[in-house]
Amino acid sequence: MPRSNLGCGLPVASFAAVVYDWILTFGQEFELIWVSRVPPSEEKRDDIIDLGQRQRWSLMSILYLAVRYAVMPYAITIMLSSTVYFALNWITISVTTMLCVITITRLHAMYQQSRKMLICLIVIAASIMITSGVVGEMVNTHVSGEELILSGTYMCTYDMGTSELLITMIWILNIIWEVLALCLALWVSVKHFRERSRSSAGRTVGDCFAVLIKTHMLYFASFVVVSCFNAGYLSPSLANSSSTVAEVYYGVLEIMSFTQMFVLGPRLVLSVREFNAKLVAGSDVRTSMTTIAFQELVHESTGSSSIAMETLSVG
Repeated sequence: MPRSNLGCGLPVASFAAVVYDWILTFGQEFELIWVSRVPPSEEKRDDIIDLGQRQRWSLMSILYLAVRYAVMPYAITIMLSSTVYFALNWITISVTTMLCVITITRLHAMYQQSRKMLICLIVIAASIMITSGVVGEMVNTHVSGEELILSGTYMCTYDMGTSELLITMIWILNIIWEVLALCLALWVSVKHFRERSRSSAGRTVGDCFAVLIKTHMLYFASFVVVSCFNAGYLSPSLANSSSTVAEVYYGVLEIMSFTQMFVLGPRLVLSVREFNAKLVAGSDVRTSMTTIAFQELVHESTGSSSIAMETLSVG
């Protein structure tokens, strides 16, 4: 699979697009990830709040930051040469695993913290991720690469050997997981929409699930697009071609991969934080709250009430 200057330069454009998205959403990230936005109670409104005490380092925060900023080593690796293909492979697997944990957390919350569902999801996801890791290491052993300069054009080439079937296995495993996660999310959402009462609590629950499904569907759509492009790239006419069409195809694939992992992936967490912040800001903190737990036990004291800030709160 040869890569010319165009092929090596398109990842730079992909990285720039991710950085642009990061700039656009940094305000939200700072407010919803780095600093808690829950307003102080009436009695403490005039007090100065230590920002260090308002930070919340929880599982979702760590996963968000890890996925969001993994773009830097990913971009550097993909721009160097094919001799570090194995590193790129493992970064992809690591980011995919973290996104898998985020998905499990969301589904666990949507299924009312069902322990049976959590165990089932962990077993299935662990089996898929471990198998993908083993197969990924097998792929690395079959890959050989070299750097060439032909007619003044820099080219990065690597030979996948007989690993195309192994790569296909990894994609199939990931597709199985994503389809399963989507079906589970749609099932419980339809169930909640049907059972939703006409009370304000019911409407808020519906809004909560609408946010979850909207972001999940968008992420799944990007995953499908990336999978289709990856499948097409296995075609010998593209894989072994150095034409401009092949380079552009590879560039589009890289842009979509960057978008899926480093833009839409972090938004799975950011969208929930934003919804929760708006919900808390518009509600009476002294009113008893019913929560859909988001697998995090960080609480903010607000007068006579204690609100779980890492939850989707409805009431």
